[in-house]
Amino acid sequence: MQNVKPKSSAPLLYVIRNERLTPPPHLLAGERVMLFDGECVLCQRLIRVLIRADRAKKIHLATAQSPAGQDLLRWAGLPTDNFNTIAYIANGEVSVRSQAFIAALGQLGWPWRALKILRFFPRALRDGVYNGIARNRYRWFGKLPAGTPPPHDGQGRRYLDGGQG
Repeated sequence: MQNVKPKSSAPLLYVIRNERLTPPPHLLAGERVMLFDGECVLCQRLIRVLIRADRAKKIHLATAQSPAGQDLLRWAGLPTDNFNTIAYIANGEVSVRSQAFIAALGQLGWPWRALKILRFFPRALRDGVYNGIARNRYRWFGKLPAGTPPPHDGQGRRYLDGGQG
């Protein structure tokens, strides 16, 4: 009998599969997490928008610098010391760059979900824009000191590590 792998709509280059078949640390089955750079002003602003838009609290959060974020990056096989993208982990799959952004939008209500239309733009264009912004994010928007707390998440328990940066 052949090993049949579930198909994903995202191209393999943009979805990293964990072939070890171990569940991601700090997550229960069916939970999702967005990893972001906790020292990036732009990233923190976008996370504030995500917190307001995700009224159902479907997406957990972790900074790449936090202990939980570092564990998840190691699990996903992503660099832990030079994190220059967002990562979205759901159902044992890791999406990065623009694909992570689009995957997270799919979990939000309207009108945010309508932005999933961005997936129809060529990946090279989406990721080119994404990489250009990521490369210049500190210069354009600034860099926060290490240990700056992430945006407040209200009363929900969104941060896997209790909001520690």
